[in-house]
Amino acid sequence: MTTFVWTINALSTLPQVDGQSDVVVNSTYTVTGTENGIVSSVQGMQQFTYTGGAFTPFDQLTQDQVVGWVQAALTQQGIDNLYAAIQGRIVYLANPPPVPAPQPLPWVA
Repeated sequence: MTTFVWTINALSTLPQVDGQSDVVVNSTYTVTGTENGIVSSVQGMQQFTYTGGAFTPFDQLTQDQVVGWVQAALTQQGIDNLYAAIQGRIVYLANPPPVPAPQPLPWVA
């Protein structure tokens, strides 16, 4: 079974939005899958739009909170697509296809 780990790599902010300071508007992330020692990752970027309401000051944000934002923006379908891409790469790495080997031409002595 593949284990997936989400990591937030960077956040970008706007200085002011709707009276709030340092509002996160962009996140880059990595999703890493590991199975039987084989690792594959996908990187992505997600934009956000603050429209008022609940707000966490920038210096109080946690990685889990921002991962939650990214996952909510991606929807379950997007998350499933990322996991499938990572899983497919792990399967490929675990069972690589044979590599063609060049052969001397039989009619050349």
